[in-house]
Formats: sequence, C-alpha cells, structure tokens
Amino acid sequence: MPHILITGASSGIGAALARRYALPGNRLTLNARDRGRLETVAAACRARGAEATVVPLDLRAREAVRAWIRTLDGDDPIDLVIANAGVNGGHPTGEVESEDVAFETLDINLVGCLNVVLPCVTAMAARGRGQIALISSLAAYAPLADAPSYSGTKAALVAHGQALRAKLAPRGVRVNVVMPGYVKTPMGGQLKGWRPLEMSADQAAERIARGLVRNREIVTFPSVLFHLARAGLVAPEFLRTAAMRAFRFQLRPRR
Repeated sequence: MPHILITGASSGIGAALARRYALPGNRLTLNARDRGRLETVAAACRARGAEATVVPLDLRAREAVRAWIRTLDGDDPIDLVIANAGVNGGHPTGEVESEDVAFETLDINLVGCLNVVLPCVTAMAARGRGQIALISSLAAYAPLADAPSYSGTKAALVAHGQALRAKLAPRGVRVNVVMPGYVKTPMGGQLKGWRPLEMSADQAAERIARGLVRNREIVTFPSVLFHLARAGLVAPEFLRTAAMRAFRFQLRPRR
C-alpha cells in the first residue's frame, strides 16, 4: 500500500493531488491547518477507494512536526511526500508587504516546508528509497515585485531541492521540484491581476503526477511561461523590469 503524505491538502493543488492519488490501495496522509476542509477532501478520497487520514498541524511547529513525521514514518514508511503548503504574502493595496507578512510567508513557505521534508530525508536516506516533491513556483525565476517574500521562498526551494536531488540520488531517494505557472485555486483567487495561461487545479495535479512518475528534476508548466521566466534570469534589468510590470497584482480581501 503506497503511503503518500501531502501538505496544504485542504484546497487548491494539494486537494487536487489528494484526489489524483486517491486510488484503491493507496494510503493518504493529508495535512493542513483547517480540519473541516481537510475532512471534506479526505471523504472524497475515501469515496474513491483510498485510505485517508487527516492531520491538522501547523507546520511551523518544528519539534511537533519532527515528532509527527518520525511516528508516521515509523508506523508505515512514507513512499512519497509532496510539500505543498504555502501562502501568497504581498500587500492588499499593492504597497510593500509588511515585516510581519514577510516573516510569516518565510516561516510557512520555506521553514514549514523543510520542517516536513528534512525528517523525511533522514528516514528515506536511511532505508534507501522514497520520493520528495517540493512545490515551488515560476515566481522563483520571475520574482514578483508585489510578493518578494513569496518569490524568495520559492527560489530557495528550487535551490534546496536541486541540491538535495544531487545528494540523495545515489542513496535511492528521488527529489523533484515543481514549478507551476498560474493555477486556479482559492489562494490564486486572492490575486487581482493578469494570470496568463491559467489552468485548473486538477490539470495541474495531473501534470505534477506525470512528472513525478518520470522523475523529472523540474516539473514545470506551462512550458512557454517557464522558458520566458528562465530567459528573464539573464535578460538586462531594464527589459526584465519592463516585462514584469504586466504581472503586478493586488490581494483581494479575504472572505
């Protein structure tokens, strides 16, 4: 019975991935902070024949997360962990994001992710098998002026993930970095601005799953945005700045 751990599984890409992997014989451990929404996703997964357990734990609590991962993996070794939990950052009116928002985004998107991933690295490297997927973003290559902490955390996940992949491959552990473009999710819906080539969460989940099966170093989509974002890394600043003006956004009020 494959054991799959998905964080940020209560909505958006995380929920879509949970449904995608909800196959008879699969065991899903679903994490997020909202128990009610998690239970709804878990019920849908069980209806498809999977075993699904919910864990409403804040991933910023490092020691609690470490103890949870050790116990979870000790009871039933984790075959695949998808570190997906994250927030947007930014400012409601498009001003510079506050210090509190910036540090919260850092703590959730980067530190919270590694609080899950690193104990999994330890366990998987010790037994010589397993797979880890870090959900980054094309904002890692095309940083958004309206979301500097989001862009910075996603860039850090790319570098960390690629380094871990090189280190862990000889030990039998696969590491993949996922860099989606615009995906129609509740979190994405908070952004008021241009969202070219946006796709549904279910479409994104299917592409991610295919990329993980093929063990792609970088699982990215849509390809045209990926190549444009990567080209921006070496483009002159004046050109990159002019191009990124089209991607300014504001945050819609939270409901």
